[in-house]
Amino acid sequence: MTSLNTPVVFIIFNRPDLTQIVFDAIRQAQPKQLFVIADGTRNETELILCQQSRSVIELIDWDCEVFRNYSEVNLGSRKRVSSGIDWVFEQVSEAIILEDDCLPHPSFFSYCQELLAYYREDNRIWCISGDNFQDGQWRGDGSYYFSNYAHCWGWATWRRCWQKYDRKYTNWLKFNDGRYLRGVLDSELEIQYWTEIFGNLYNLICESKYPNWDYTWAFTCWQNHGLTTLPNVNLISNLGFRSDGTNLTKESKLANLPIEDIGQIKHPSFTVRDRTADEYTFDHVFGGKEMRELALKNKTLRGKLINKLKFFKSKLKSLKSL
Repeated sequence: MTSLNTPVVFIIFNRPDLTQIVFDAIRQAQPKQLFVIADGTRNETELILCQQSRSVIELIDWDCEVFRNYSEVNLGSRKRVSSGIDWVFEQVSEAIILEDDCLPHPSFFSYCQELLAYYREDNRIWCISGDNFQDGQWRGDGSYYFSNYAHCWGWATWRRCWQKYDRKYTNWLKFNDGRYLRGVLDSELEIQYWTEIFGNLYNLICESKYPNWDYTWAFTCWQNHGLTTLPNVNLISNLGFRSDGTNLTKESKLANLPIEDIGQIKHPSFTVRDRTADEYTFDHVFGGKEMRELALKNKTLRGKLINKLKFFKSKLKSLKSL
């Protein structure tokens, strides 16, 4: 087993059972440094769950330097995750990041470590992700491909990228006015979708409401034309689609996906985004296919309505001529 010299970040909260499962996967990898980020309890009822989740970390039985950042008040997902990652990158220059519901395949760690080193000085690459949502379709000629989509169910990045995290969407109005999404995305529907998403998030922040951190990270990557590496096999299974989830509370086809070994890493021949894969992601992860079908249906209905109106107008005209 390759020695894991890259720091691992473990984000926990109030699900001790999932914390234990993912901790066991981290224990198998035996990182030399482990950074643990925990949010504070929201109420007395979940206090014991938060305590039980934190107690899992005390089971470390390998040679490991442990850093703990435990909040005593509840910050919420966005503030807790982003401030925690800020804290990590004050101390290290690159890291692998896992939340308590993201179960990695053992090869996820070596995949991240190798690509973090390989692209360390390449400013085109901003995120190393362990997620694959391509339903078995192989993209490109390598073990992984390049994407616009910075999936964050098990990922890694560098300080050089995270330090540009635009937590308040300060550049959104200028970015939108300049129509810069047209230089990032492929279709009008995709542009409209993300314009609405980011616009709504910007408005929430203006109202001092704090949405999730991960779309903010995606926007940061897109501002800088940052690419994400995505593996050609799925390396992360999200176990968090259940009633006690902070964000993921519904059943999904993306829940509990099987994971498999990525094997020896083969780098792609070209550092070019796979547009076909990204189109598939938009269609099947973000609902683009359903939106397109609905638009086509509405267009068809509109066409039928127009034809009916034309028919009635002609009928009325013929009646008037009698």
